[in-house]
Amino acid sequence: MAEKTTIGKAINEGLRRAMEADPKVLIMGEDVGKLGGVFRVTDGLYKDFGADRVIDTPLAESGIVGTAIGLALRGYRPVCEIQFDGFFFPAANQTFTQLAKMHQRSGGRIRMPVVLRIPYGGGIGAVEHHSESPEAYFAHTAGLRVITVANPQDAFWMIQQAVSCDDPVVFFEPKRRYHERTEADLSGTLDSATGMDAARVARSGTDVTLLAYGPMVKTALQAAEADTEHSIEVVDLRSLSPVDYGTVFASVRRTGRAVIAHEAPVSAGLGAEIAARITESCFYHLEAPVIRVGGFDTPYPPSRLEEHYLPDLDRVLDGVDRAFDF
Repeated sequence: MAEKTTIGKAINEGLRRAMEADPKVLIMGEDVGKLGGVFRVTDGLYKDFGADRVIDTPLAESGIVGTAIGLALRGYRPVCEIQFDGFFFPAANQTFTQLAKMHQRSGGRIRMPVVLRIPYGGGIGAVEHHSESPEAYFAHTAGLRVITVANPQDAFWMIQQAVSCDDPVVFFEPKRRYHERTEADLSGTLDSATGMDAARVARSGTDVTLLAYGPMVKTALQAAEADTEHSIEVVDLRSLSPVDYGTVFASVRRTGRAVIAHEAPVSAGLGAEIAARITESCFYHLEAPVIRVGGFDTPYPPSRLEEHYLPDLDRVLDGVDRAFDF
């Protein structure tokens, strides 16, 4: 039965269901226990599952991920919360050189069922290291699955799918969308949910494909609603590695135009790779070059400049207009 809820609450409920289904599922991170996480996403889990399964760690991201690797080797399924996007980098060595490579290094004998939950993106008036979009680093690293959610429905199912996956999964959570209430049906079984590696056509259209993920999906849908001259098809990528190019290419071949929007800087961002793939596979269907809309190539600014930095409705609509200028 559908009811209004938030992404934060849906992730909480998904984690609860995963922990009830498998006693090997553990949650660990800074302040995830008694406090319930800095965004209260793990609120109540410590009380219900205890300190042995919801573990408050020291302020040491390298230790969190390193310990999770050891736990995974012993048959556990750790879910690590990295408190903010910019706090991840002390754990880069453990993630990129160990977690991502263990399966291949062992000739397929070792599995790494570790989930890294990372709140990311801006929109909360925080400083650098609290508002960044580092997803391209992870998508560039072979051996990691990278997914992100844009609504409570996906948040509920995809966190469970991530926990049950035998590969390491980086689960990006759009922090500025945590507490927005929309309808979601949190009943049913995991087998009935759409696979976490599949893109979703969030709104059908005929004139241009607008690709987005995470916090930008809402902005893309607002742009499609506001543009009365063009019929915009909005595709929520959901999975950033691997990307569901089948859905992307099918949409672009129908519409003949593509615009990609993300909060991360445009240069060398995920949009660049997707644009290249679209050009390679859909060249003869394109009526215009693929347009990218994103953040500026600067460090994340102070909060008073945040609204200027983040791609907003006007910048997305400008990208759509540029696609029709050819």
